[in-house]
Amino acid sequence: VLAALAVALAVFAGTAWLLVKGLSHWSRRMRGAAVASRLAVRQWVARSGLTVAQAVSLALGLFTLALLTLIRSDLVDSWRAATPVQAANRFVINLQPDQMTAFAAQLKRAGMADVDAVPMYRGRWTQVNGQVVDPKKFENERAQRLADRDFNLSFSTELPSRNRLVQGSWQAPAQGLGISIEEGFAQTMGLHMGDRLVFDLAGLPLEATITSVRKVDWASLRVNFFAIVTQAPDPDLPHTYIASYRVPDPLLATLDRELVQAFPNITVIDTAQTLAEVERILDQVIAAVEILFVFALVAGLAVLLATLHATLGQREREMSIYRALGAQKRLLMRMQSVELLGLGALAGLLGSVAAMVTASVLATSVFDFAWVPSWWLLPTFMLLGALLSWVTGAWMLRRVVQTPAWVKLRQLEA
Repeated sequence: VLAALAVALAVFAGTAWLLVKGLSHWSRRMRGAAVASRLAVRQWVARSGLTVAQAVSLALGLFTLALLTLIRSDLVDSWRAATPVQAANRFVINLQPDQMTAFAAQLKRAGMADVDAVPMYRGRWTQVNGQVVDPKKFENERAQRLADRDFNLSFSTELPSRNRLVQGSWQAPAQGLGISIEEGFAQTMGLHMGDRLVFDLAGLPLEATITSVRKVDWASLRVNFFAIVTQAPDPDLPHTYIASYRVPDPLLATLDRELVQAFPNITVIDTAQTLAEVERILDQVIAAVEILFVFALVAGLAVLLATLHATLGQREREMSIYRALGAQKRLLMRMQSVELLGLGALAGLLGSVAAMVTASVLATSVFDFAWVPSWWLLPTFMLLGALLSWVTGAWMLRRVVQTPAWVKLRQLEA
C-alpha cells in the first residue's frame, strides 16, 4: 500500500500536469464553449502549479478513502467467500496408526462420515543433492526459518484434491522415491525438478527425488503439506495421522471432550475459533486504518484550502476587473463552480482508478483470490470529489465574488 501511495503520487502529479498543459493549448480553441467554462479553464492554466498541487492532494485523500472502501467490502468479502462454507472446523494431530479405526468409528457414530485423515512424518531436512542443508546459507529470512525447523511430510499415491500440478507428474521415478513440492516452498528454498532431498525421521533417513511441483489451495482448510512422497515409504518409519472434519453446531460442545477422553494423546485444534479471531482482529485493523485514511482525506482538503487561500488576493483583483468589464456576479460564481467541480472530479477519477489498481494487485498477489472490479467506484468518487472540492472551495472563496468591484479597485488605486 505504501508503494502504491508513492506510485500514485507520481502518477497523479504527471497526469494533472499533462492535463493542464493540454488545456493551455485547448483553451485557445474553446470559442464554442460556455463562457464560464472558458474562464474556469484559464484559471487552471494561469495557476498550473497550484492546480497540480490541489489535484494531487485531493486525489491522494480520495485514493485512500476509495481503497478503504474496496478493502472493507470487496476484498474482505472475497476473502470470506474463498473459505468454503462447509470447510473443516476441526483438525486432530498425534493420532497413532492403531487408533485410526476406533477414531473413525466414533466420528461415524456421531454422524460424520467425511473425515480427511492422512499419514504425517515428522523429521529434519538434512541434505539437497548431497549437500548439507545449512539455514545460514539462505539469504531469505523465511527460508532460514523453514530450513531450521522440523518438517511435516505425508505420502499419497494420488494427487490430493485442491492441488494442481504446475510441473512434472505424480508418477513415481524408476528408482527410489518421488516427492512433490509445493510451488511457493520450492521458490523460497530454491528447489527444482530432479533435486534429491534427504530427511532425517527420528534417526532413519528418507531420500526422495522431486518429480513434481504443486500449487496448493490453502484457503480450502484441508490437510495440505509442503512436501508429499508419491508412494508409500518404508512402513517402519515412525509416523502419526492428521485428520480434519466438520463438526455440526449441536455437537461442538460435547464431541471434542468425548474424543479427548477416548484418545488422551491427541490434540484437537478448533479452526472455527481461530477464523473468528482472525475476523475480529481484521475488523479492528480496518477500523484503525479507516481513521488514518480519513486523516489523509482531511489533509488533502487542508492542502486544497491552503492553496486557495494563497490565491485570494489575486482572485479578488481578477474578479474586480471582470466586474468592471461588465461580468455579472452570477457568471463569476458559475466560473468558480466549474473550476472547483472540475478539479474535484479529476481528483476523484485519479483516486478511484489508483485504488482499483491497488486492490487488484492486493487481491491477486497478496491474498491470492479472484477479484471483480467495482466499476461503480469511478462515477461515485468523481461525484464525491467534485462535491468536496466545491463545498470546501466555495466556502473559502465566498468573499471573492461578494466583494464589490469598486472597493477592490479603490484599494488597488491606493
